[in-house]
Amino acid sequence: MTEQSVQPAQAAETPNVDPDLLEDIIESIDERDTRWLARTLQRMHPADAADALEALSFDTFSEAVELLGGELPADILIELRDSYREEAVEVLPDAAVASALDELDSDDATTILEDLEDDRRERILEDLAPIDRAQLERGLSYEEESAGRLMQTEFVAAPEYWTVGHAIDHARDIGEELPEVFYELYVIDPGHRLIGIVQLATLLRTARDVQLSDIMKDPLSSLKPDMDQEEVAFQFRKYSLAAAPVTDEGGRLVGMITVDDMVDVMQEENAEDLLSLLNVTSADGADTVWDTVKARAPWLGVNLFTAFIASAIISLFEGAIAQVVALAVLMPVVAALGGNAGSQGLAVAVRAIAERQLDGDAARRAILREVLSGFVNGLIFAIGVGVISLVWFRDIELALVIATAMLATFVWAGLSGILVPLGLKRLGADPAVASSVFVLTLTDVMAFFSFLGLASIVLL
Repeated sequence: MTEQSVQPAQAAETPNVDPDLLEDIIESIDERDTRWLARTLQRMHPADAADALEALSFDTFSEAVELLGGELPADILIELRDSYREEAVEVLPDAAVASALDELDSDDATTILEDLEDDRRERILEDLAPIDRAQLERGLSYEEESAGRLMQTEFVAAPEYWTVGHAIDHARDIGEELPEVFYELYVIDPGHRLIGIVQLATLLRTARDVQLSDIMKDPLSSLKPDMDQEEVAFQFRKYSLAAAPVTDEGGRLVGMITVDDMVDVMQEENAEDLLSLLNVTSADGADTVWDTVKARAPWLGVNLFTAFIASAIISLFEGAIAQVVALAVLMPVVAALGGNAGSQGLAVAVRAIAERQLDGDAARRAILREVLSGFVNGLIFAIGVGVISLVWFRDIELALVIATAMLATFVWAGLSGILVPLGLKRLGADPAVASSVFVLTLTDVMAFFSFLGLASIVLL
C-alpha cells in the first residue's frame, strides 16, 4: 500500500475516488491495519476521506468504522452523508461518540446527537461536562430544520465600551474556546442583547484604541431560533451573508449561523424541491429496493387515480372516437404538448415562490405573463399541428379542431401552471410537493375535453 496517492493536492485534482486508493483502503480493512487506515484518512481532506469511505460497500464501510473506533476523526464523521453517518454513529462505541461531540462545534454535535436513540443519547450526554450538555440539550429542544438546530452556540461577543485592542486580546486569551470558523464579533449590552456587529476585516483595519461602539453596524437580518431553515437560507441569499446572529424573543444573543451550514441547506432545499416536483424522494447508497418502493408507490397511486379521471373524460366521447378513428391517433399529441407546457410553467413558478419572487403585484404580473406566453406558444404549435393533421388526414375541419384545442390547452396549461402552486401556497401546502399532480391532471382534462368536445360538435 502506497501513501503517495493520498496527497491533498492530488485529491483535489480528481473529483472521484482514486481506484488505487480504494483498493488500498479495502486491503487495510481486510488485514485489520488500523494504523495505516487511520493515518491515511487523517492526511486527506475530511470531505475527500468521507467520499472514499462512502465508495466502499455498506458492509465494508461499517467494518472500517468498527476497526477505526475512536480513531475516526470527528471532522470526517460530520462530512458523511446522512445514512452513512447514522451507520457510523451506531457502530462507534459511546466513548468515541462522546469524544467526537467534544471536538465538534455545537451545531455539528447536535447533528450527531440526532442520529442516536433516546436512551443512548441520554447515556452519552451524562458523560459530558454540565455546560456542554446544557448547550447541546438546548439545541435539540428546537424543531428540526429550524435556525435553532443550525446555529452554533460558540461565538465571540464583547460589550460596546471595549476597544478594538481589548477585543483582539480577549479573542487570543480564550484560544481554543473560539469557534473554528467565524467572521464577525457581536456587540452586546449588559443584558446580553445584541446591539451591533463588527466584521473581522473592520476589526483588523481599525486602531487598537477605537471603541467597538464607533465601528459597529446594525445587523442586516434578524434570525430567531424557531425560524424555518428555508427562510434562513433566503436571508443569507438576499443579504449575501457570511454569518448571521440568532437572537431570542427578548433580543438576547443565543448563537450564530455561518455560510458553510447554509450552503448545505440551500443544496438540500433545491434538491428537495426538484424531487418533489417529480413526486420522488432521494435515493441513498444504503437504500434497499423496499425503501425505494415505499417512497414512490404512494405517488404512483395518486397518479393512477388522476389517470382514471382523464380516462373518464375520454369515455364520454367514445362514440365520436368510434366514428372518427383519427381522433384516437391525435389525442395524445394535444395531451402531451399541454402537459409539457404546464410542467414548464409549474417549474418556473415553484422556483419563484421559493425565492420569494411571487408576492403582491409580482404574482399578478406572473399570471398575465404565463397566460400570454401560453397563448403565443399555443398559436405557434396550433398552426404546426394543424398543418401536419391536414397533410396527414386531408381533413380541414379536423385540422381546425386540433389547432383550436391545442391553443386552448396551452393557455389553460399556462394558467394552471401558475395558479395551482400559488393556490397551494395560499392554503399553506408545499407547492413543490403537490402541484405536479394537479397541473398534469388539469391539462389532460382540458386537452381531451376541448379536442374531443370540439370534434363531436364540428365533425359529427
